[in-house]
Amino acid sequence: MMTTEDCELCAGPGGDLLWEDGVCRVVRVTDATGEAFPGYCRVILNRHVAEMSALTASDARHVMNVVFATERAVRQVVQPDKINLASLGNVVPHLHWHVIPRWKDDSHFPSPIWAAAQRSAALRPIPAKASLLRALTAELSTGNE
Repeated sequence: MMTTEDCELCAGPGGDLLWEDGVCRVVRVTDATGEAFPGYCRVILNRHVAEMSALTASDARHVMNVVFATERAVRQVVQPDKINLASLGNVVPHLHWHVIPRWKDDSHFPSPIWAAAQRSAALRPIPAKASLLRALTAELSTGNE
C-alpha cells in the first residue's frame, strides 16, 4: 500500500491549483491529457485517504459538492457535449475525482480517456485559468456547496 511519503498527491498539488479550502482542492490538469481535454480538472482531498467511505458524512458531502460545482464550472466555460466524472485511485490511491469534458469528436469518444485513442484529437482552445476560477468561485458561492 502506498504511504503518504510515496504519494504524488500528498507531495504536490497534482496540477495547476485553481481553488482550495481545508478539505480539498481543485486543480486544472496541465499535462498532455489536459491539452487533449481542455478544462479537465481534478478535485483532490487534502489528506491521504483512499476511499470516499472513509470520510465523515460531512466531508463526503463537501467533496461531492465541490465535484458538482467543478462540473458546472467546466460545462459553462468549455461547453462540452458531455462530462465524465471518475474516481478510480487504482494507480494513485489518494481520493480524487476527475472532471473530464468530452466531445463527440474527441480522440477517445465514446471510450474512457484512458483507453486507446480512436482518432486524432480535435484541437480546442485551452480555457484561461482565470475563466475556470471565476466560474468555479461563482458555483461554489451559489449555496449549492
